[in-house]
Amino acid sequence: MPDQPLQIEDLPGSREGIRILRLSGPLTLLNVFGFQSKLRADNSRALILDFTDVPLADSSGIGALVGAYVTRQKDGRSLGLVGVNQRIHHALEVTRVEDFFRFYGTVAEAEQAAA
Repeated sequence: MPDQPLQIEDLPGSREGIRILRLSGPLTLLNVFGFQSKLRADNSRALILDFTDVPLADSSGIGALVGAYVTRQKDGRSLGLVGVNQRIHHALEVTRVEDFFRFYGTVAEAEQAAA
């Protein structure tokens, strides 16, 4: 499973300034660089990362998320995570970065919070 590719679907949000990246596959060292490139290229006011189809994230994936959080926080832009499973949530807890992120059950909830 960790060697599967990560697919990233880039979607517009329901409102101006909201962007959604729907991820599918594991977020690991093997594919984190493409993910980071997408994050760095994004200049939306609110970015929603849909993790519904992401089974796991290794330390490099967690690091990429923290980097995105720091960059967006510094610029006054928001980041929301949708559909994070227990395994990834636990990894964020263990690394003590869970409190950096806002978690939502659905993309619609994340969009409502970003409005």
